[in-house]
Amino acid sequence: MNQAREAFQRAAKQLPKGGPGGGGSGSAIVGMAQSLGILGAVGYTGYHSVYTVEGGHRAVVWNRWSGLTDKVEGEGLKFRIPFWEYPHFCDIRTRPRNVQSLTGSKDLQMVNITLRILTKPQPLELPEIFRKLGPDFDDKVLPSIVNEVLKAVVAKFNASDLIEKREEVSANIREQLAARAALFHIDLDDVSITHLNFSREYSAAVEAKQVAQQDSEKAKFIVDKALQEKKSIVIRAEGEAQSARLISAAIKDDPGFLQMRRIAAAKEIAETVSQSTNKVYLSADTLLLNLLDDTSASPAKKGWGK
Repeated sequence: MNQAREAFQRAAKQLPKGGPGGGGSGSAIVGMAQSLGILGAVGYTGYHSVYTVEGGHRAVVWNRWSGLTDKVEGEGLKFRIPFWEYPHFCDIRTRPRNVQSLTGSKDLQMVNITLRILTKPQPLELPEIFRKLGPDFDDKVLPSIVNEVLKAVVAKFNASDLIEKREEVSANIREQLAARAALFHIDLDDVSITHLNFSREYSAAVEAKQVAQQDSEKAKFIVDKALQEKKSIVIRAEGEAQSARLISAAIKDDPGFLQMRRIAAAKEIAETVSQSTNKVYLSADTLLLNLLDDTSASPAKKGWGK
């Protein structure tokens, strides 16, 4: 700006200070045009002498003498020689990319897998990247190496292992892909398996296998239930037989045991009848309530002792 101001002042001093004569007026116009031309040239040159590198970007400079230089310019305002040096800008921020690949597993099952990767170029290697690959380096490199690594890693696992050992598969893919990308001066930040789909035939086979396993588990449950019911019946029968033997032994050892059972039965029947709102006209002998009549308890009176 100071140079432009000084040039304008010099041009103004050179203007003739004549009157309204024709010769003086023509010289003034020519001088003014020259001054404006010089001022425009200086401004244009000054404008093209600087450039700005935005945040998250780097610049590599190409000149007419040596071509692409090895220097990488960082962020901020930079100077260059107009019409001799030309900057090329590159975004060094992490960028996502989805790559889809159809490959085969170890058990020869076709797998459609989608991989999401986060990559960025190595800032210090930008001149080498621009020389060999150009500004669209990721489009040239990533699809080929991602497909190759996916096919190599998936071929080591069975179809079922791809689901059960998903973290291990992802770690293997990341390790091999990072090594391959480093050969092209590309840093790999993250790798994620976003989609995993098998062929229609394999999915049908897996579904049929699951149904068969469920039917097998159901049949096993039914068998176990039948065995448990059988054991329950046997245990119940053994308990009833043991109870009958104990009752028979109690009657044999103590004849009063039967009378005690009759009293308990009569008490329960009496409570039931007393709580009923209906009138009952039945024999006391039928309801086992005639406890004072001991004929049923005396075998001799019924002729059992004959």
